[in-house]
Amino acid sequence: MKARLKELYTKTVAPALMKEFGYTNIMAVPKVEKITLNVGLGEATQNPKLMDPAVNELAAIAGQKPVVTKAKKSIAAFKLRENMSIGCMITLRGDRMYEFMDRLMNVALPRVRDFRGVSKKSFDGRGNYTLGVKDQLIFPEIDYNKVEKLKGMNICITTTARTDAEAMALLKLMGMPFRQN
Repeated sequence: MKARLKELYTKTVAPALMKEFGYTNIMAVPKVEKITLNVGLGEATQNPKLMDPAVNELAAIAGQKPVVTKAKKSIAAFKLRENMSIGCMITLRGDRMYEFMDRLMNVALPRVRDFRGVSKKSFDGRGNYTLGVKDQLIFPEIDYNKVEKLKGMNICITTTARTDAEAMALLKLMGMPFRQN
């Protein structure tokens, strides 16, 4: 089964972008390359047991096993040693990426309290979009009763767009709910 968002991209988004930006080659049209989910757990330095629920929750949200990130160097002020586990991350590509993006835009983001849309200012200048989520409970895969501690996450959508305007047009056509300013 093909991802619903991937079908939308090939049938409507790509032709609309070709028309809007004047691309002559279909390969020049910007597309979503990957989505990276990152959970940073600074408190894991004092309590290493916090890592397991974070890994399990991220695996449930994304549908694949996360990589545990380790500290590169020791910092005495933060009581941090080299190779200590301080977070976990997942990189999604292909159909899993489109499925996650579909769930993020249509299910998870509307569940945020007082949601008016995501900021248009979170582009990095090279066509990539980063979004911060304060708690993992907006995803329906997480059981509210089993959560001990709220953990936020960064969601970075990497595109092949060269400018922020192209990336914004791509994400808007795919259904990203941007704030109306």
